[in-house]
Amino acid sequence: MQRHIRLATYELTRGSFQEVADLSKNGMLPIFSNEPGFIEYGVADLGNNLVCSITIWETREQAERSVHVASTWVSQNIGDRVKLVNSYVGEFAFLHGAPVLA
Repeated sequence: MQRHIRLATYELTRGSFQEVADLSKNGMLPIFSNEPGFIEYGVADLGNNLVCSITIWETREQAERSVHVASTWVSQNIGDRVKLVNSYVGEFAFLHGAPVLA
């Protein structure tokens, strides 16, 4: 099964990375989790007031739809804290990782 990614970078314009991460985990994650084809979501602090959002989807169409879903949520919930810099949708050549031990 080929997986697809939506990667977005944002400039942090107000508040802290941790505030944005907590708001995203409690607000965006539940929305993405209910979308068809959703696999994973996370945010990362890239330093220099840059935040990265990564979602993984089953299909390109689902990844592309997530752009609108994320844009709507961001503008309504954290639009006063972040500004979109770049947004990409792509297909993995491969994605491999070690199992997570609980």
